[in-house]
Amino acid sequence: QVQLVESGGGLVQAGGSLRLSCAASGSIFSINVMGWYRQAPGKQRELVATMTSGGSTAYADSVKGRFTISRDNAKNTVYLQMNSLKPEDTAVYYCYAHRPTPTPSDYWGQGTQVTVSS
Repeated sequence: QVQLVESGGGLVQAGGSLRLSCAASGSIFSINVMGWYRQAPGKQRELVATMTSGGSTAYADSVKGRFTISRDNAKNTVYLQMNSLKPEDTAVYYCYAHRPTPTPSDYWGQGTQVTVSS
């Protein structure tokens, strides 16, 4: 099992910044992808950013140039730096991890609320 614990959400004005953190623990040895998804009220959960164990990154078009995903391997932690926040970024942000072995499995954190006021 893998446990993911997020932190860093909150309320910020438009144009501001926040940094989300996700600490992974448990059977993390074969995780090959970690990332962030978000879900706004009444909408489906959507991908925000991902990073592979090899360091490759992918971003949603809506956050490119504003958000940056990074990781600290020593701390088993992945971060999401969010700059130039917009009201439409308001959502619950979920940390995600994928482990392909021994059985392909997806893991989710409990979510952290990000609210951007106009």
